[in-house]
Amino acid sequence: MASLASIYMIRMLGLFMIFPVFSVYAVDLEGSQATLIGIAIGIYGLGQALFQLPYGLLSDRFGRKPLIMSGLLLFALGGMVAAMSTSIYGVIIGRGLQGCGAVAAVTMALLADLTREENRTKAMAAVGMSIGIAFALAMVLGPVLAAYLGLQGLFWLSSVLAVTAMFICWFVVPNPPVQLHQPGAVPIKSQLLGVLLDRQLARLNLGIFILHTTLTACFVVLPLALVHYGDLAIAKHWQVYLPVMLVSFIAMLPLMLLAEKKGQVKAVFQFSLLALMLALAGLGFNYQNLTAVLGFLLVFFFGFNLLESMLPSLVSKMAPASNKGSAMGLYSSAQFLGVFTGGALGGYIYGTWGIGAVFFSLCALVGFWFLFSVGMKSPAKIKSYTLSLVGMSDAGAKAVIAKLATFDGVEEVLFASQEQAAYLKVDHNKLDKKVFSEFQLEVR
Repeated sequence: MASLASIYMIRMLGLFMIFPVFSVYAVDLEGSQATLIGIAIGIYGLGQALFQLPYGLLSDRFGRKPLIMSGLLLFALGGMVAAMSTSIYGVIIGRGLQGCGAVAAVTMALLADLTREENRTKAMAAVGMSIGIAFALAMVLGPVLAAYLGLQGLFWLSSVLAVTAMFICWFVVPNPPVQLHQPGAVPIKSQLLGVLLDRQLARLNLGIFILHTTLTACFVVLPLALVHYGDLAIAKHWQVYLPVMLVSFIAMLPLMLLAEKKGQVKAVFQFSLLALMLALAGLGFNYQNLTAVLGFLLVFFFGFNLLESMLPSLVSKMAPASNKGSAMGLYSSAQFLGVFTGGALGGYIYGTWGIGAVFFSLCALVGFWFLFSVGMKSPAKIKSYTLSLVGMSDAGAKAVIAKLATFDGVEEVLFASQEQAAYLKVDHNKLDKKVFSEFQLEVR
């Protein structure tokens, strides 16, 4: 759904544009100090982490679009507060208000409401791609626009973008038909405990937390290093980010294909972690050398882009079908909590020990993640199917599900009584092909 993907992209563009410039401009704010600058960068993530699940639950009761509109309105108001503030404390309040508009899970739920089962994976991938494009554009546009608009101008622009997204949501995005619960669409409160106790999902949640802690902490100090040691004006920082983002994205594609097609997910995953560790150590030793920074940033975003693209897919594959919404909700919360932690931690370490210490600390953190990933299981080649049970009694449906569960390779079967359908997770390497001749399964 292009309109929903555009809402994601516009909103994330407004968020990300301050990343490559904030730490440089924020030193002129009243009361500014390193730790507070880091908190101002990361406080957005705290609001997102706290409100993702409540927004998802409220959207079940009051509808998706009203909740998305209210979240975008909060984002716009937060941008205005930050734009009119002359102190670091006012900016922190504005950024925190922006973070309270936590509509990511609700937007994905609306996407699920508006797409057929067989098209849902492609739609989710399109949204994920839009976020990646927004991040890349923000790295290039942020420094250029900040040179003309200043920090306050960027915050005003983020509010304009949020209002634009509101317009698209209300007038362009279709209203969903009768809203039914979709497995995997939104978090379910009663399922959270099971997801929290799942060791494989816990590894992935820890991973996305560390990945975004690392990214945010890096952008607390990276713009300062480019200005003070690379002698590169803010308006020229795009000359670093543009080639780095393009080359790293192209370089990661072969390994992504290797991971998916050849079943080398765990090997590629751990290789990406080693790339991150190498890049962070290199930045710690060489942040005063612009050429070295360019090279190690290329390695950093090569590893980062690989992990950012692999983690959501792994969560989707490893989460039980009945708990997928809860799993994705907790995953998103861990991601945004990492944004907050990275900002606060990066600011504190920089203010206490300097730029190099930030990179070395992050290298150690990723090293811990690498050790923790050793016990990660490589996911099976899982595919999802749906089986229509329309017109069948509950007793008859349960009999069909019981029979489906006896076939080799059928890993999980979920009966959704409201939709009158069965949802299956199937391991194609073990699948008994008779299941296709006996039942009319459709890919979703």
